[in-house]
Amino acid sequence: MIRKLILTFLYLFLPLASIALTFRGLEYYLTEPFNPAQTQTTLFSVAEHKSLREIAKELEQQHLIRSSWSLRIIARIQSKDTSIKAGEYQLSAAMSAEQILDKMVNGEMVLHRVTIKEGARVSEIGPLLEQSGIVSQLLFDQALQNQALLSELGIQANSFEGYLFPETYQFPRNTPANKVITTMHEQFNKAWQAEWAQQAVTLKMSKHEILTLASIIEKESGNFEEQPIISSVFHNRLNRNMRLQADPTVIYGIVNFNGNITKNDLQRFTPYNTYLIRGLPPGPIANPGISAIKAALYPAQTNYLYFVGNGAGRHIFSEDLDQHNNAVNKFQRGDNDTDTDTPPAETTPIFP
Repeated sequence: MIRKLILTFLYLFLPLASIALTFRGLEYYLTEPFNPAQTQTTLFSVAEHKSLREIAKELEQQHLIRSSWSLRIIARIQSKDTSIKAGEYQLSAAMSAEQILDKMVNGEMVLHRVTIKEGARVSEIGPLLEQSGIVSQLLFDQALQNQALLSELGIQANSFEGYLFPETYQFPRNTPANKVITTMHEQFNKAWQAEWAQQAVTLKMSKHEILTLASIIEKESGNFEEQPIISSVFHNRLNRNMRLQADPTVIYGIVNFNGNITKNDLQRFTPYNTYLIRGLPPGPIANPGISAIKAALYPAQTNYLYFVGNGAGRHIFSEDLDQHNNAVNKFQRGDNDTDTDTPPAETTPIFP
């Protein structure tokens, strides 16, 4: 391909007598790598709005191509001079100018990896993205406030909380924040199964309510195996119009929580304080994973109304208050009744 293009160029612009000699020299500059023996690669960045001339000059200065004009000639002959995509590329002096050009035109960029764990809050995602070099926390947090994007993605809520799927993602550096959010929500849509929607109807709950409950289950559980049982506790309490009394919901409503939940926190009204409100809070308190969502949809069939952490990452479940208090005395003796793993016994309501 490149040989034909060179010949066409030469026949059009050079005297016939010098074609053969010039062809060999031009072909050398256009097709031969700067250093065929090079085994190391170089991270090369193409900034937005950089011209072909500027890009080619930088490649030459970094000894990735023999001459800046070699890349420019190929790009113009192939009509690719305006098709280079901004981003980071892993290039080598063992690559020809044409190979380097194709890589940048095809957008074969370096991808940065970020893992969003189950139970991460949207406020925790921005720092991870910034640390991974994908997008700044500021831009991501600003995009989280984009109500138009919420509507565009069909999210019938006032927040992306619960709708950004926990997963490992790979993005180029400086990916637009809206694109990151859209990708994470698309992954959520792929994970959400049609039968789950039907099961939500069976439970007389909306998708938003299922995600809200799943997020609480996610934050309360230390392992996947117990999630359906924890879910059963919350379903049983909801069916009896008992307050959920889940500490993670209280924590979610506290601005700049310092890690130490107090009795004053439990008594402070916020829309998320399930010690004071009945039913579910207004929305998810985190982004739940598949197992927590399935647990919310398919709770274990139990009569449990309480659970308490056993100090070893699991829980003791109880059907009545006496059993629960005995478990608390055994496993939480000395605690101040503010254990974050335990919805305590139903107390006298502060609000009717």
